[in-house]
Amino acid sequence: MKLLRYAAAVAAFGAALAAAWPGGWNNANAETPKAAVAAPGFDGGTRWLNSPPLTTQSLQGKVVLVEFWTRECINCLHVLPHTKALYDRYAGDGLVVVGVHTPEYDEERDVGALKNAISTLGIKYPIVMDNDYRIWNAYNNRFWPAIYLIDRDGHVVYRHVGEGDYDQTEARIRELLGKS
Repeated sequence: MKLLRYAAAVAAFGAALAAAWPGGWNNANAETPKAAVAAPGFDGGTRWLNSPPLTTQSLQGKVVLVEFWTRECINCLHVLPHTKALYDRYAGDGLVVVGVHTPEYDEERDVGALKNAISTLGIKYPIVMDNDYRIWNAYNNRFWPAIYLIDRDGHVVYRHVGEGDYDQTEARIRELLGKS
């Protein structure tokens, strides 16, 4: 009887945790936000690499892919070739890619190590260091990697979390660029 009560308590705790989890368990996927939301800026970035600081005002009229990543995240490294390919393929058509490097571990806060990683990985697009999680929090982000697409009017219109759905992300970029 004691084991049965323990199992019931664990099950209840699990159900409560699932219900209370921010956004629910189905949150980690590709989705179109229910309403166009103005994209947060990059205020609070601690350092910019490969670019001077960018602002939402300077990006008006552009389609922007914002990718939250960190240099030691294996899933981020799996997504990276796809992000680089999108940048290479569509930068000339008006796509701006901004990598937001938000550290998961303390050692990922090191600018020298990040510069080395950017060089080794061949990343050419702008990277902003988000060591204080200010950009991460402004986007209400909770996952590495996470991609947000911003339309020419400055609204977040798409989000994808994790690996996969590369064709869907590219199709959405093409649509936003008027290349469908």
